[in-house]
Amino acid sequence: MIRLHRPPCPNPRALARDYRAPVNKSALRAACFDKCMYCESKVSHTSYGDVEHHRPKGRPEFAHLEFSWENLGYVCTRCNNAKSDKWSNVTPFVDPFDEDPDEHLAAVGEWIFQRGGSERGEYTVRELELNRAELIERRRERIKAICELLDKAARTCSPNCAR
Repeated sequence: MIRLHRPPCPNPRALARDYRAPVNKSALRAACFDKCMYCESKVSHTSYGDVEHHRPKGRPEFAHLEFSWENLGYVCTRCNNAKSDKWSNVTPFVDPFDEDPDEHLAAVGEWIFQRGGSERGEYTVRELELNRAELIERRRERIKAICELLDKAARTCSPNCAR
């Protein structure tokens, strides 16, 4: 999970009526580089993407945040469904818009782990299923492709290279 930066809301009037307004959804999609803010899958490859409430609007204590720009993000359907209305006030999900995920999460090969015993990292990985089989497979493919490119680069000699 990478640190993200939420832009200003492009259309606050639309947000007041519909948190999924197309212009605002597009801004969130762009801020996330068309990737899920949680699992970093390329969303448009498999779905239209969802505008997600980091703090669930279905929970009474967060109902007032339904139309709050600071509570919205762009996610894949799988993460949105996994998260649902889950929330822990003691160990909330890591929010890549409001904090640096590196403080709680670490990528080791194709796996995502909590960093330094972070309970929030562990909760985020477990509840959002950040190590589901499809994600591990895709990460493994990307790592393999990068290794092949590095190997090819190491074997390629530039014109200035001494032989």
